[in-house]
Amino acid sequence: MSEFALPLAMAALTMGGIIIGYRVGLVLAGTAALFILVSDLPAAFFKLIVSRIYANILSNWLFVAIPMFIFMGLILEKSGVAERALRGAQQALGGTPGGMGISVLVVGLLLAASSGVVGASVVLLALLALPRMTEAGFDAATGAGLVAASGTMAILVPPSVMLIVLGDQLQTSVPAMFAGAIGPGLLLVALYAVYILWRARGLPRQARDPDAARGAVLLAVDVAPLVILIVCVLGSIVGGIATPTEASGLGAFGAVIVTMIYRRFSLAMLMDAARDTVATTAMVALVIIGATCFAAVFRGVGGDEMIQSALGSFGHAPWAVMAVVMLSVFVLGFFLDWLEITLILIPIFAPVIAALDFGNGLAGQELLIWFGVLVAVNLQTSFLTPPFGFALFYVRGAVGDRVSSREIYRGVLPFIALQLFALGLLMAAPGLITGF
Repeated sequence: MSEFALPLAMAALTMGGIIIGYRVGLVLAGTAALFILVSDLPAAFFKLIVSRIYANILSNWLFVAIPMFIFMGLILEKSGVAERALRGAQQALGGTPGGMGISVLVVGLLLAASSGVVGASVVLLALLALPRMTEAGFDAATGAGLVAASGTMAILVPPSVMLIVLGDQLQTSVPAMFAGAIGPGLLLVALYAVYILWRARGLPRQARDPDAARGAVLLAVDVAPLVILIVCVLGSIVGGIATPTEASGLGAFGAVIVTMIYRRFSLAMLMDAARDTVATTAMVALVIIGATCFAAVFRGVGGDEMIQSALGSFGHAPWAVMAVVMLSVFVLGFFLDWLEITLILIPIFAPVIAALDFGNGLAGQELLIWFGVLVAVNLQTSFLTPPFGFALFYVRGAVGDRVSSREIYRGVLPFIALQLFALGLLMAAPGLITGF
């Protein structure tokens, strides 16, 4: 155990700094710098870290897609285009309590596929949909849970920033990752829909809206531009017409065009979205740089050997190794953000998983894509699990005292269970991922 003292101390110090509340990127980089000094790593290690930062981040053309997709989502949110789509869907599908719940799911899926920004999706759904769900007869806990779960689909459904980072870390095709996430995304929507319809049983039907006859027309007018934008962006990526970076530029430009079609474009809105994009991108870049430093030093002091030794204790039991990996990702999601987990653990876990035979006919890139999407579904739960589930904070901040933290926590529990159930199905039936 003494040979692994440094990596264990490094992991403990990092976890402690994050829990205390220090900036994650600074904790990761600071811990790496400290352990370079206290270990026997050569001074040339600094040069290695600098070269990795440059090669993995500053010259990585794929990462250009991250700010572009963030910008696309912010444009749709700040211009009111996303809000208009939500209202149109609610009016078209909200004649019954179940229809109201389904409308929240539909718009959550559209927001996820058109923006990929969890915060914007959750806050928008909380402000607009939660009051309507309460009026339809749903209790506050169920409404808050549905809003939080629907909003977190933005991290899984393409174009997802998480899938871009995962594809880079696994050295797999990002378009293939996007295609593989389509099936799991639809599976989660179906599971959520079944649950919300079950919860809606027995609730009284609402009075017919006098404008409901125009619902289908309003739905087409309000949602069609978003659907066209999604088809253009995702279709160009999955179809091999454009790279993710090129498609992200198309998406950002298309979002601006959509605001012009709805006469919601303004220079002030554009600059506001640009400023928020810069701030968000800087945060992501800081975490990526810090995680790159941490991962390099962690490997240098024997951290990867420690983890591989622990996983190797299961011998030739691939499903036991997979269970330990998935359990580790799930538990760490209670305390860490998906970005830190992806950047630190995936490069260590991936070679171990790639060398195993799960008896499902998958190997090579196909196996890594399956594994990557499983990790993405698992990490989606990190947005809902206390104490640091960001979606919980977004809902609480948006609705204030109208819904208590206890009700929010209680409301997300069934959706966490559904996500874990979906994870089990995807492990047992890899075709739901590789068949798309």
